Amino acid sequence: MSIARLAATIEARKSADDSQSWTAKLLSSGPEKCAEKFGEEAVEAIIEAVKGDAEKLTAEAADVIYHLLVMCAARGVTLDQIEAELARREGTSGVAEKASRG
Repeated sequence: MSIARLAATIEARKSADDSQSWTAKLLSSGPEKCAEKFGEEAVEAIIEAVKGDAEKLTAEAADVIYHLLVMCAARGVTLDQIEAELARREGTSGVAEKASRG
């Protein structure tokens, strides 16, 4: 599944029955719960990265991407907006980009 398809599925699940969809259940729990869940998944990915298990890290990375998109959807931030921000930064060194934030 592409990230764009995943984002579209998450968007579609906003109106789904939360007893039938994990995504709908997360979204109905509010942005704070979505952020909490993203944080949990990020920590799990960090743990697997430190352990060095590529297979488990791959699975956790997929969870992180999913929960990041759910968290963003809960606040009305779309994949298109994220991609536009990445495009804006393209060609700028990370050092310069961080310095521009002040």
